[in-house]
Amino acid sequence: MLRRRWFAALALMGAMTVVGAPASAAPAKGGAANLAMVGEPQGLDPMTSTADLVGTIMQHVYEPLYTFDANWNIAPMLAESMPTVAKDGLTYTIQLRKGVKLHNGRDLNADDVVASLKRWMDVSPRGKAVAKVVAALNAKTAHSVELVLNAPYAPLLAQLALPSGMAAIMAKESIAPQITDFVGTGPYKFKERRPDQFTVLVRHDAYTARKEAPSGYAGRREALLDELRFVPVPNANTRVEGALSGQFQYADLLPVEATSRIEKAGSAVVPIVTKNFGFPYVVFNTKEGVLNTQPMRRAVQTAVGQGEMMAAAFGDNRFFVVEPNFFPKGTPYYSAAGSAVYNERNPAVAKEQAAKAGYTGQPIRIMASRQYEFHYNMALVMAEQLKKAGFKTELQVVDWATLVQRRGDSKLWDVYFTHSGLLPEPMLSPPQLGDGAPGWWDTPAKKATLSAFNQETNLAKRGPLWGAVQQTVYDEVPFIEVGKFNALSARSAKLEGYIPSVWPFFWNTGLAK
Repeated sequence: MLRRRWFAALALMGAMTVVGAPASAAPAKGGAANLAMVGEPQGLDPMTSTADLVGTIMQHVYEPLYTFDANWNIAPMLAESMPTVAKDGLTYTIQLRKGVKLHNGRDLNADDVVASLKRWMDVSPRGKAVAKVVAALNAKTAHSVELVLNAPYAPLLAQLALPSGMAAIMAKESIAPQITDFVGTGPYKFKERRPDQFTVLVRHDAYTARKEAPSGYAGRREALLDELRFVPVPNANTRVEGALSGQFQYADLLPVEATSRIEKAGSAVVPIVTKNFGFPYVVFNTKEGVLNTQPMRRAVQTAVGQGEMMAAAFGDNRFFVVEPNFFPKGTPYYSAAGSAVYNERNPAVAKEQAAKAGYTGQPIRIMASRQYEFHYNMALVMAEQLKKAGFKTELQVVDWATLVQRRGDSKLWDVYFTHSGLLPEPMLSPPQLGDGAPGWWDTPAKKATLSAFNQETNLAKRGPLWGAVQQTVYDEVPFIEVGKFNALSARSAKLEGYIPSVWPFFWNTGLAK
């Protein structure tokens, strides 16, 4: 019953609504779609980057063993079915689908899966967290894999299913420290990338689809469009104008103030509101610099007012909520832990805390990108809040690809803005809960609370353990959750079959003739 209530709550939490009537006829086949994205991906390796933009594009090229259906249930993708799990919860046997064609023409086999997952555990922040509990990974037969853990790990299948920092299955001969040959199993193949112009994917004619009905990311996938053209459009207003003019068949993450313009544009453009899309959060550099100590981060936390930041970011209160809990009421992971230090906005106390922590006027370097306009607006507000508390600030406004690159160097920043999807498994977001992600949070309290949480596989017992993790985040301040938001995008009325989602996908999507 608890499991059913959890998924019922998720259906409400993650309900995705489209303003406008969906097309009733089956989408047509053929044509190319121009898809306006927030910027240029810093790369196309879906393992090494947790950037949503990379995952959005490359989930069409690569597929995981498991994925999520429309209700956030785990469902098999390249796996034939759900795994067989030993009674002790330590050994997972995964049967693979037979006859799945790679983009180079040969059939996928267990050696590809083992090689891919080993690379994922070496290079992905999410994979590195999984690697700590993996004792062995082997191909049992040509179409089965055995994964042996050294301790129970409840988030395993969810980690294998996530498009961001993806456990992508690749042709083993294409695997290299730097991926240059993108050979997957997805409905689309990589064709060409011209930086700052486009990334083009083309239909994989030999694609081996599942037989189940489509549901979220799960089930049957069909490449109806001949080409997907992902176009970097860093300026949010340019994405709006391109959607209204018909230049783009889809425009991602638009400013909420554009809602009325899109609604008044007539039947040619359809606004899309993805409810409970995600949460913005502010990452702190715990490794070095002015905020590498907990007392200094606590002082910044005291100075910050999340309500003011969310209002500046989204304006219309239909698009955001200000609350300290990481998960909504009605879900097993709802907790009020740490709420006393959320949205304090107390400059006088923050100044006292900073003085006791030894602050001597060093600038706090705040990094944000205008490609996500709400990140930039929040950064402006935070900078002013910190100035009122006596801090010096340095706002670094860069394009998203540069931010993703620079956040990997602890010498270049103190704070950066990002956001994450609101997902059913806490360990899926943000990456800072894993290992090695920018921010480099690694403390005994983190290890202890996460170990207890991840080793408990009973949902009824696991839920309360999340409260201890959330309290640790508020106590140690590796990042600050700002609030929760709905997202606005837009599509051409001619783009049929599109289903709103956290990581937009365009299989099963076609253009009306």
